[in-house]
Amino acid sequence: MIPDEINVMNWTECETSTHQDGVIAHVLGTTILGHFVLDETAFFLLDIGFLWNIYLNAEMGLLPHPVAVAELSAEAEYRSGIQRDIDRLLAGDSSGDLEFAQSATLRAPITEVSLFENSEGRRLMIECENGRVIIETSIAKGEVKVDVG
Repeated sequence: MIPDEINVMNWTECETSTHQDGVIAHVLGTTILGHFVLDETAFFLLDIGFLWNIYLNAEMGLLPHPVAVAELSAEAEYRSGIQRDIDRLLAGDSSGDLEFAQSATLRAPITEVSLFENSEGRRLMIECENGRVIIETSIAKGEVKVDVG
């Protein structure tokens, strides 16, 4: 079912690739612990210890957090800070006093993931048991926005 606000904003539901389907199948049932945006990519830390990355064009990947952090195209200090935030989130610290990441306010399993597009970008809707996370990208502007509601 497509929520009404999608239709109003001229978003069209689109097909996901086989690779996207595989990643989505792995994240269903997991819980987002926190997120951060770096280099036009949104990263979501899942309770299984993996980072789910979503690019501007809605391509995505899923890697164990130590591997994903090591592959970040960022200075060593930033990577170390992200790893500290991840360690805190995985240890259950949701105080919000993180250096680079934001703690998730929705702590519930992911139930559905839908992808939409328009001429300017992509919109990924992550439905959780008690709310929704929306990742909206603008390919022309090189922007990634994360809205937790």
